[in-house]
Amino acid sequence: MFSRGTKRKYHARKSGKSNKIAIFLLSFIACIILFLFYVNDRLLPVYLDYAEIQTYKIASHVVSRAISAKTVMNVHEVIENVPTNSNEMVTTKFNTEIINKERAEIVSLVKLHLQEAEQGDLSHLPELENVQYDVGSMEAGDGIVFFVPLGQALNLPILGNLGPKIPIRFHIIGNVSSNIISDITEFGINNAKVEVGIQINVNVQIIVPFASKTATVEQYIPVAIGLVQSPVPHIWSGGGDGAQPSIEVPVPLPGDPN
Repeated sequence: MFSRGTKRKYHARKSGKSNKIAIFLLSFIACIILFLFYVNDRLLPVYLDYAEIQTYKIASHVVSRAISAKTVMNVHEVIENVPTNSNEMVTTKFNTEIINKERAEIVSLVKLHLQEAEQGDLSHLPELENVQYDVGSMEAGDGIVFFVPLGQALNLPILGNLGPKIPIRFHIIGNVSSNIISDITEFGINNAKVEVGIQINVNVQIIVPFASKTATVEQYIPVAIGLVQSPVPHIWSGGGDGAQPSIEVPVPLPGDPN
């Protein structure tokens, strides 16, 4: 039989051990939570950078697929000659009506394909290595959602496809914007290479666990490319700034009876 004093000491020791175990468990759990927050804070920029790269790949593929059916026009289809007061001079300008029509069609196609991709249409999405799409979340209207292995995101070959899969989601913010870009380059003698294209800008929001980031996916789409040729002059100085010929050479002009 234990005396009352012995029982009291036994219960005190037992209570003390229980308190130490409880404190140890709480401290251990707190350390794990703090460690996870520390690791997440250090790895978050890596997650975001990787998510942004994959987002660029997917969005660029969707945009490219949207305009793959359209053919590049001949540059002479988007430019027109405007007569001037002089019978020998002709002014060339872009046909803005045709270019704006192409621009509207391209933007409409891009919007349609992006919306269908966000709704879970996998036919518009690329098949990327180590990327798995979450069709259920996409059909629920959560944007384009895909998973990547932790080892792949951290670029750790030793882990490969091991580790938990990180969900990455992005969706379109606002409307798809576009700009018309033209480039005229001198080509040969009195000729020019003319290119007209559309710059598509898609604003997206990239979301990873505990963070988000906005980015702009840009894609250039050529509309018309070709050469604009003009008559070759009888005297050509090469376009330089040097001295011009001081002797005038009598060269017969077309249609001159002499």
